[in-house]
Amino acid sequence: MKGPQLRTVIFDLDGTLADTSADLIAAANACFDARGMAVRLDPVHDARVAFHGGRAMLREGFARAGQGGEAEVEQDYPRLLLHYGEHIDRHTRLYPGARAALDRLAATGFALGICTNKPEGLAEELLRRLGIRSHFAALIGADTLPVKKPDPAPYRAAVAGAGGVVARSMLVGDTVTDRDTARAAGVPVALVAFGPEGPGLARLKPEAMLAHFDDLPELAARLIRR
Repeated sequence: MKGPQLRTVIFDLDGTLADTSADLIAAANACFDARGMAVRLDPVHDARVAFHGGRAMLREGFARAGQGGEAEVEQDYPRLLLHYGEHIDRHTRLYPGARAALDRLAATGFALGICTNKPEGLAEELLRRLGIRSHFAALIGADTLPVKKPDPAPYRAAVAGAGGVVARSMLVGDTVTDRDTARAAGVPVALVAFGPEGPGLARLKPEAMLAHFDDLPELAARLIRR
């Protein structure tokens, strides 16, 4: 099935499909080590910071240390990406039920794609190492287009790349960025209740909260009308 009848589910990656926080934070801490800074981010308590990206982690660390600014953030960002790329799956794991949910969605005729603010090359590598790259017909990263989420263009590109249409699609994510992306694209969003913020994401008033990946196939069938 292709085109207007194809239903499409687009996923964020970090904090949605996989818990990547420990590897992301290790990369930020490596940057602080290189500068001789004593500050450390914690993979559990600072997971929410991690899922807002590399620059957010660097800003947080510099702020806690009372030193550095945007110039230092930009200097260290390439170093963070390099370290992260070398240790990308040391601690990262798929959330429970994610792989089975992808299988069930594909088996029932849904097209799947990724729309992430992770650089495309890193997203490709991580999905490959996690063994789920083949599940996705499209992957749009932070640097695939000139803009990134919450601009709706990357989401629309992911849907199109998967062979679907925006009107019959939905986004699964874990942050206000994903909520805002879905609103800008005019599609429903399900936010995961098993990430760092948990059920507190309900404050963002998504169309649905996803308590466990076991619930996703039925939820997608309900939110995306034929």
